[in-house]
Amino acid sequence: MPQAIINGLYALTPDVADTPELIAMARQALEGGARLVQYRNKAAGSELRREQAHALARLCRAFQVPFVINDHLDLAIEVSADGVHLGREDTPLTDARRLLGQGKIIGISCYDRLELAAEAEHHRADYVAFGAFFASVTKPGATPAAIDLLNRAKQELKIPVVAIGGITYDNAADLIRRGADAVAVSNALFHASDIRAAAEDFSRLIKQNKAKQAFHSSPSWASQ
Repeated sequence: MPQAIINGLYALTPDVADTPELIAMARQALEGGARLVQYRNKAAGSELRREQAHALARLCRAFQVPFVINDHLDLAIEVSADGVHLGREDTPLTDARRLLGQGKIIGISCYDRLELAAEAEHHRADYVAFGAFFASVTKPGATPAAIDLLNRAKQELKIPVVAIGGITYDNAADLIRRGADAVAVSNALFHASDIRAAAEDFSRLIKQNKAKQAFHSSPSWASQ
């Protein structure tokens, strides 16, 4: 998958046992402009994970939006997902690349450590994720990360950078301004009273701040 697709609103699915309900929620996020969807359900058993992953894969294909599975490389292969997101306890990146092939997305959690991101880039990860930048309802024990890590990451890395952890509409803009290519959102998106409207708000906010970034980074002669 081209690196250019790793941007915008990255929707992280919530732990929902009812598959039709989960699909309806994901559909609303996609209709609102989510650019990637990651399936992450820590509470589900293997059969429910398979059911939900197959259903989400079909939905994302219909919207032509990349579908990524958290942790479960075997499941990503089974449902022909567009990629996998791996943490420190998961399959090594080099093994995942060998099993998935070159056309698939591999994202790596790097927490608060820039050296992990540099290593992931060296081993041909497609994006890296840093966080948690804010207190996270979804993952309350997550390693905290300083927001200036994004500035340093954008200076040193060539692959896209994803921000994660406690992201809301009120704090997302600062992450984009600091260099995040995408913001990964779960609670503030899927627990909104109107998921589609929340996705639209996030998408609009991200586009506006990226446009400001592009304008301010343009050379002075470009506006003359």
